[in-house]
Amino acid sequence: MSVDLEWVAVLRHGQSTGNVAREEAESAGADVIDIAERDADVPLTELGREQAEAAGELFAGHPPDLVVTSTYRRAWDTARLATPDGVAIVPDERLRDRELGVLDLLTSHGVRERWPDELRRKRRLGKFYYRPPGGESWADVVLRLRSLLHELSAEHAGQRVLLAAHEMTVFALRYLLEGLPEPDLLRAADATEVPNGSVTSWERDRDGGFTMVLAQEVGHLHATDTPPTADDDAARQLS
Repeated sequence: MSVDLEWVAVLRHGQSTGNVAREEAESAGADVIDIAERDADVPLTELGREQAEAAGELFAGHPPDLVVTSTYRRAWDTARLATPDGVAIVPDERLRDRELGVLDLLTSHGVRERWPDELRRKRRLGKFYYRPPGGESWADVVLRLRSLLHELSAEHAGQRVLLAAHEMTVFALRYLLEGLPEPDLLRAADATEVPNGSVTSWERDRDGGFTMVLAQEVGHLHATDTPPTADDDAARQLS
């Protein structure tokens, strides 16, 4: 697609209490992840806040023109902590995490035990187009991000835009900005870890396409002695 932006980057939110709970549930072989809040309200951990602040050091020297954030608390709080003074932060629900419907709060073991028919349906459809009941497919996420990029391109042409969002956002943007075919995208996703607080960015080429210039960068975390963290979040684990 044609995108008239100079630079696009994704800052994955810092570590959240949901990330920690998911790791604990998976390690214990539990069926259900113990999270009291709805997904939109899951907060950052203290480490997650430190990761977001470390990202702010990265952007201080060359700030974006605009920050657009997922409306989920963990991403919005990350944006607030990482955004340099004077840069506008705009929330947009199209950047929310992928919705999992009936698979929400289930571990990999829980999905296998409780929804074996859905796993068979996913294998038949392929994970790009598979949509769990009440949830979204990868293609659904791509469609809403396509809409957002079109709007940003029209209203902020030639500008540098930072998206504070989720792991799934990185893969969706590879599809949209780099034009990766579905098989290549899924292979890349299977082989790619997107740490909390990492930055992935693309610059516009002379021909109007985009090239990735930072791939899940965590150098700013190491520079501030902030431990990076990663988990097999819902974008990969249950898709």
